Amino acid sequence: MSQPTICLWSDARFHSPYVMSVFVALKEKGLSFTLKTIDLDSGQNHQNGWAGFDITRRVPVLDVDGFLLAESSAITEYLEDAFAPPVRQRIYPVDIQLRAKAREIQAWLRSDLAALRQERSTEVIFSGQHFAPLTPRGEADAQRLIHLASSLLKPSQHNLFGEWCIADTDLALMLNRLIMHGDSVPENLVEYATFQWQRSSVQQYAALSARQST
Repeated sequence: MSQPTICLWSDARFHSPYVMSVFVALKEKGLSFTLKTIDLDSGQNHQNGWAGFDITRRVPVLDVDGFLLAESSAITEYLEDAFAPPVRQRIYPVDIQLRAKAREIQAWLRSDLAALRQERSTEVIFSGQHFAPLTPRGEADAQRLIHLASSLLKPSQHNLFGEWCIADTDLALMLNRLIMHGDSVPENLVEYATFQWQRSSVQQYAALSARQST
């Protein structure tokens, strides 16, 4: 099966949840791609000479035969359309309303919960770091996340919409900011996030991050 030349730009430490979302989508689609990295810590992303300089100067950036696209949810939606089922694996629900709900969840996770993302960075997940107790703002975000996830997931429910979709990976990662830090999370949500984290595509990304930490 022929496919275009695909390159994914990532942060050098592979700590970005947004890069992870695109990486998982590419793996689930069965697409071959190369990885290139940019050092965000040194500000290399603000220097000319890389694919994202003229777009957002952030990662991820996807290059498909010279077509450049930034913003993870835009990229995963593009991948679903450009490499569509049944030829390629589905990463969004087939039902139009459930598909919209998956996009809603992705958009909310990316645009809200700023205090939680700051106080429980992905250093918790990929480097095992621990931080101070949540501030009132952080705790409020945590409770809103738990409320939303609890409203979507019944006990023993391992996928949001009956079968896996890319929003499951995004939601599980956000929950794991709390779970892997030892913060209080309902057991059914812990089971859901743990189940999602065992997915092969997710574990492959985690392994990339682990290699950078050694």
